Amino acid sequence: MFLSGNFPTRTRFCEATCGVKGPHCQHNFIPWGNCAKPARLKCSPPPNPWFPGANEDEAVPELCEAFLLDGVRLPIGRARSDGYYAETRADDMAVRTVRALLERNPGVDASEIDDVVFAATAQVGDQGLTLGRSVAVLAGLPRSVPGYAVDRMCAGALTALVNGANAIRVGSQDLVLAGGVEHMGRHPMAAEVDPNPRFLAEGLVDPSALVMGSTAENLHDEHPEISRERADRYALLSQERTAKAQAEGVFDTHVVRMSVWSGDGWQVVDRDEHPRPDTSLEDLRSLRSPFRAGGRVTAGNAAGLNDGAACVLLGSRDAAERAGVAPRMRFVDAAFAGVAPETMGYGPIPACEALFERNGLGIGDVDLVELNEAFAVQCVAFLDHFGLPLDTPAVNPFGGAIALGHPLAMSGARLAMQLAEGFARRRGARLGVTAMCVGLGMGAAVLWERCA
Repeated sequence: MFLSGNFPTRTRFCEATCGVKGPHCQHNFIPWGNCAKPARLKCSPPPNPWFPGANEDEAVPELCEAFLLDGVRLPIGRARSDGYYAETRADDMAVRTVRALLERNPGVDASEIDDVVFAATAQVGDQGLTLGRSVAVLAGLPRSVPGYAVDRMCAGALTALVNGANAIRVGSQDLVLAGGVEHMGRHPMAAEVDPNPRFLAEGLVDPSALVMGSTAENLHDEHPEISRERADRYALLSQERTAKAQAEGVFDTHVVRMSVWSGDGWQVVDRDEHPRPDTSLEDLRSLRSPFRAGGRVTAGNAAGLNDGAACVLLGSRDAAERAGVAPRMRFVDAAFAGVAPETMGYGPIPACEALFERNGLGIGDVDLVELNEAFAVQCVAFLDHFGLPLDTPAVNPFGGAIALGHPLAMSGARLAMQLAEGFARRRGARLGVTAMCVGLGMGAAVLWERCA
């Protein structure tokens, strides 16, 4: 076929040329080093897979740099009838983040925005209708600004960020809004999904693969060294770190208030609703698992069911200069991996391993990790795999989804904002990773570099 065969990548070609792998190779096409302008490639291009012999003497065009310039999110609410956003539409939540982001960056010319990429897991109702474009129009952006929707379940916003950053890197776009929204109160997990019966009838997956809490129990089964006690201790640490971060104003740098309607009238929400700062280990030990008798996964050591929205501004160096915005961190690379759907929580491990291998790194080279806390067992498995202690300050220093909540497709953008804040508060940190497990057996990991 016309598109058959193994297509060489520039990275692999450079490895084959000079024998050095990763960002330390002088030929590597990935720009590297303190957000400096990339050096032009010094190696020859790989053979053109479509037209052999063509362009062999031409220099390979350099990739542009893509930066996270700024980001905002709403306070995360509980997905309940008395939660913050019970009477608020999901698309209006997303619109609020777009407007707030542009309000705090007045130098951005909205007519220069090349795309609006928004994720939602349940793309129905007020989360449907090509969400990115809908949000752009509802937010009052010029009609010339396009948009589209993304779905990679929990990694929806993270995928939106990767798509936007890569569009900037290849030079097709210059300024992108990317984010995610999930109103789990209006769209409960899997409530509006109709799984193909072949999944189970043909034994493609175990029935437990379609119940996220059951996949966490399965991960406990595969890793008996991760006891209920260790999971509860990790959950307590998440609550404690989140409470400390709230007290220190960590989230105030990127959480924006919103006026919402409820049965009691209008109110302004400005603080995450889900954290339980008074949680104790005894409280966690007293909870029962809803997924199996004698189970280890509980409401206390798992992320909550939540509503939330977030949006980030991505741009090239030129776009940042025109807008008068100082880049916060540079997008370096991303990796996605597939794992057994029955133990989807394992996903961040192979995703990070692939990311590290491609960039010539190890966990010791990474200063900060923002890991989504879908379940404590998944986080402890990650820490064990990479030889990190339960309380390492390098992973989730500001707490995570067990305390804050996990509005599915929104959470990846939250991770990116917290990583940027981590860079700002830890001056010696240079490299960071945002990583997530993803339903149906996937993992996602993104490598970022701080900007001075």
